[in-house]
Amino acid sequence: MLRFFFIISILLYNSQLLASVDPELRKHLKEAINSSESFGDRFEAEVWLVDMSARLSRYIKNKSFRIQFLQALHLEASKNKLPPEMVLALIQTESAFQPYAISRVGAQGYMQIMPFWRKEIGREDDNLMDFRTNLKYGCAILAHYLKREKGNWTRALARYNGSLGKTWYPERVMKAWKKRWFVQSI
Repeated sequence: MLRFFFIISILLYNSQLLASVDPELRKHLKEAINSSESFGDRFEAEVWLVDMSARLSRYIKNKSFRIQFLQALHLEASKNKLPPEMVLALIQTESAFQPYAISRVGAQGYMQIMPFWRKEIGREDDNLMDFRTNLKYGCAILAHYLKREKGNWTRALARYNGSLGKTWYPERVMKAWKKRWFVQSI
């Protein structure tokens, strides 16, 4: 019974939120929800995309691109069995959602991918500044490190950042996740 009331309250909240959203965003959300292959069902897609789009709006202003980005992120995270909200926290920490960010050591894009990875996998022509390519690489790398560290997020995140043995980077990602991206489940 409690789950039923929770679902009804989410539906009412989402319908109120969508009613207050401009028509352009509503159109893009509708298209995204109808073509989301990584979600269990349409309802799950709608709830997640509306919620995360609102949270991400301070970083990515373009509504249409924001939805495309979230769809691609959810797809790559799901393929790699990663929580998409943790990937969002990692991106916030790595690049603050700056698409063309380049670190002082040469890491590129949203997830700050090191260019040597292209050569390592035999795809030297891949554009790491393309958001889909960047998400594909970043999620695969993070999933690999998480598997290597047997599910230990602190060690996996430290490996991702190149700071294994230190906790400052994983703490930053976890703080961003808890403060901005955490989703309470029932």
